[in-house]
Amino acid sequence: MRLSIAVKRMPVTLVRAGVNGPPRISHSFEVTFKYRPMIRLILGDITSLTVDAVVNAANTSLLGGGGVDGAIHRVAGPELLEACKKVGGCPTGEARITPGFRLPSKWVIHTVGPVWRGGEHDEAMLLESCYRQSFEVALANGVRSIAFPGISTGVYGYPKPAAAGIALTVMEGYNERFDEIVCCCFSEQDIEVYQAIQDGHDDE
Repeated sequence: MRLSIAVKRMPVTLVRAGVNGPPRISHSFEVTFKYRPMIRLILGDITSLTVDAVVNAANTSLLGGGGVDGAIHRVAGPELLEACKKVGGCPTGEARITPGFRLPSKWVIHTVGPVWRGGEHDEAMLLESCYRQSFEVALANGVRSIAFPGISTGVYGYPKPAAAGIALTVMEGYNERFDEIVCCCFSEQDIEVYQAIQDGHDDE
């Protein structure tokens, strides 16, 4: 599927979690698909977003870990761990839902991305499934606004340009069914990955 997107850079004020002192100015991007509602691309802390659901890049146990997974568990509180224990884990490529507890979001949708092993072990199919299953679980629970991290792009090692392309392609197929879809980026370098996707289409 060919993406048709327009990207607009706009200044926003962001406060990074765990950093004392005044907020710094960073940037947000609005990524808009032709004939589709807006998909927002932001630089920030996913645990601070006021959306119906945030997506957690979890492991198969759902019992917490590092990165986004650990941050979501810390902010949501110990109730999240207890809820995840009752779920009983989640296979790679699937998604499960729990309440958000102390998060601003009502729900946490836990999905388990693939570990990158060179691209010859169905990694693309599994990553696409993570996004699709997360959207389907969201729809089944009345979610209208949802925020995603970069699934599998941390310690799981999925190449960020390829992962971003999969994410945006799946989001294009669902954004008419949501009021808001957010791609929450960890760094300005991550945002530049999405910008490169746009630049590549401009060159075609």
